[in-house]
Amino acid sequence: MKLTTFLALLSQIAATQACLTEKERQGGHIIDLKTRGINRRQANANNGSIPVAIGDRFNNGKAAPRGIGSQINATFDSVLNLNEIKSAVLGLAKQFSTNVEYFEMPYKTYENRTMYGAKIGNGKNKGKGNKGYRVLLESGIHSRERGGPDHLVYFISDLLWASKEGKGLTYGGVSYTPQEVRTALDQGITIIPVVNPDGLAFDQATDACWRKNRNPASSKPGDEASIGIDLNRNFAPVWDYNKYFAPGIDPASDNSSTELFHGVAPLSEPETKNVDWTLDQFPDLGWFLDLHSPATLVLYGWCHDSNQAKDKTQNWRNKAYDGKRGVVPDDPAHMYKEFLDQKDWDALTLAAARVAGGMTDSTGRFYRALQAPHLYPSSGCSADHGLVRAALDPKKKKVYGLGVEFGEWNEAAECQFYPTPEMHRMNMIENGAAFMELLLTAARLG
Repeated sequence: MKLTTFLALLSQIAATQACLTEKERQGGHIIDLKTRGINRRQANANNGSIPVAIGDRFNNGKAAPRGIGSQINATFDSVLNLNEIKSAVLGLAKQFSTNVEYFEMPYKTYENRTMYGAKIGNGKNKGKGNKGYRVLLESGIHSRERGGPDHLVYFISDLLWASKEGKGLTYGGVSYTPQEVRTALDQGITIIPVVNPDGLAFDQATDACWRKNRNPASSKPGDEASIGIDLNRNFAPVWDYNKYFAPGIDPASDNSSTELFHGVAPLSEPETKNVDWTLDQFPDLGWFLDLHSPATLVLYGWCHDSNQAKDKTQNWRNKAYDGKRGVVPDDPAHMYKEFLDQKDWDALTLAAARVAGGMTDSTGRFYRALQAPHLYPSSGCSADHGLVRAALDPKKKKVYGLGVEFGEWNEAAECQFYPTPEMHRMNMIENGAAFMELLLTAARLG
C-alpha cells in the first residue's frame, strides 16, 4: 500500500465512524443548520453528487425497474425519489404478480405517511399467507444515506427478471448461476424499502444531510437540529443506555439536538413499530439485513458489547451487570461480554464473512466483517431486535441481524453521505452481491 493511501485511510478512520462523522459522535452536526438555511435546497453545496430524480420513470407502477445485475451496461444517473421508490415496488408487483405482493403497515408516520413493503417468493406460497418468508431486507432508516432504497429495489428486480428468463446474475467480478437465483428466490424475501419516509422526503427536498425522522415532540424552539429521533437507536435492545452501560459510554443520547437522540422509549416511533409489526406478521423470518452507508463494513451483533459463549449469566437481562456494559476492551471495573449461543455466533460470523467477501469480490474494494461494538457500542439497534424478541418470547423465532455499511465518503460534497454517480454504481454492484450472499447463506444454514 502506498504511504499516501495509508495516510488517507488513517485520516478517514479517525474522522468517521460508520453512519456518523466524528463531529456528530461528539454531539455536533456536519452542517450548521442555523446558518445554512435548510428551508431551501442547497444543491450547489453538493456538486458532483448524484442528483435526486424528478418525475417517475415507472409511471405510477405501470412499468417495472430492472437492475444492474441482470442486464449489460445499465446506467443510473439519479437516485430514486421517495414517490418513485413506491412506484418501482408497485411496478414489480404488477409485472411479477405471481411472485410479488405489496402490503402496507398500520402505523402512520408523524407526517401521515403510510409505510409499505413487499413479499417476494417463487410463487409456490402465493395465497398461503405470510409463512415461508425467511429473510427481511430493509433500507432507508437513515435518510441521508443515499442509494440504499435504490440498491434494494433494483436487486429484487434483478432476481425476478433473472428467474423469469432462466438466467444468472452478475455483479462486477461475482456471478451467480440460474440455480443460485432460484435458491435465493426460494428463501422467501420480505422488504421494507424505506424505513424513514418522512426523513427521506425532507432530505431529498433540502439536501440537509438529514439522518433522523421528523417527529418534533422533543424538539426545542428555534433549534432545527432537535427535530426527530434516530430510528436505529429506538429499538428494544438495551435502549436505556444510562441503566445498562458503563458510565462514560454514550451509545445514544437523551439530547434531542444530537444525531443519536433515541426518543422517549423503545419503539416509541411509528417507523420502528412498523418494523416490529413486520417481524410479527412473518413468523418464519430468520435473517435480517439493514442497509447503511458508508464505511465498507459488515457489522453483526451484539451491538452493545463483545460476544462470548461460556457464561450465560452475562446477558442483557441480568441486573447484576447493569453499569458495566459497552467497555471494549474490558477493564478491571467492567468485566463483561454479552452471552451468545455458539451456534448463533457461528451463523452470524459465517453470514457476515460471506457478505463481506462477496462485496469485496464484486469490485475489489475491501469490506471487513466486524462485531458491531468493535467499531463502537450502540443501544437500541435494529440488528439485535430479532434476537431480543426471541429471548423474551420463546414462541418467536430467532432472527439473525446484519448491518451493511456500503460505500465510502464523498469528501467533495458538503454532505459526505451523498455519492457521486460513479460511487452510486459501484455501491449498487456491491450491494447486489451482499444480498445474494445473505440469501444463499440463509439457504445453507436454514
